[in-house]
Amino acid sequence: MEIPAFSLVTLQGFLLCLVRIGSMFGSMPVFSGGQVPMQIKVGLVFLTSMIVFPGVQKFLPGNELAPLSLLLLIFGEAALGLMVGFLAQLIFMAAEFGGSIIGYQMGFAAANVFDPANQRQVALISQFQSVIAILLFLALDVHHLFFEAIVASFSVLQPGSFSFSGDVVPELMNFANHCFILAIKLAAPILALLILSNLTLGIMARVFPQMNVFMLAFPLNIGISFLVMGLTLSVVAGLLQQEFSLLGERFLQLFSLL
Repeated sequence: MEIPAFSLVTLQGFLLCLVRIGSMFGSMPVFSGGQVPMQIKVGLVFLTSMIVFPGVQKFLPGNELAPLSLLLLIFGEAALGLMVGFLAQLIFMAAEFGGSIIGYQMGFAAANVFDPANQRQVALISQFQSVIAILLFLALDVHHLFFEAIVASFSVLQPGSFSFSGDVVPELMNFANHCFILAIKLAAPILALLILSNLTLGIMARVFPQMNVFMLAFPLNIGISFLVMGLTLSVVAGLLQQEFSLLGERFLQLFSLL
């Protein structure tokens, strides 16, 4: 006698739910970093799947799937979850890229630190900008949007009912371009003042040839950069908060294009 709760159809549906949720969590900022132990990641993904599965079971396939069909659906679910996490990761990439531009201009090009989240060396100011983005991400409860996106994705996009053709790739490219502009906005105040500072020092070097401009420019650029970073910290936080607040709409827009 077959137990309905553990039928093959139910297990296949739970597997599809687990793959979609696991790929979303695996690409979600903060949670996907190396500082979170693998046991916690697996446990949270499995626990979330157990909680979400009864509510989304009606959107999952109701008949038994062939092995090849199940495999294709698993790849599709994984790709969908990775795209959702990629949208949020782009904002963090913009913050890091803006920090690397600032660090290079202020003379910290060789000052690298180890980033435990990505398991790699990053510029010092990039790490600072990344920490600010992480704190805002958690303080604004942006990670809750991923739980909402999980439930909404099953009601809007049932497994096997979406395709990656159409306007999905152009939309992702447009958002990547938008995040590149965001990185420039984050670094713009400091870059503008550093350009003026270097221009002033260049004029002074022509007027006073005996002055060692290089020795003067290095501490001056660092001091100006830290001063402007402190004064514009609220502006940086506002730009990141605005991007995080629009993530829910971007998720729904992505689902509508698939």
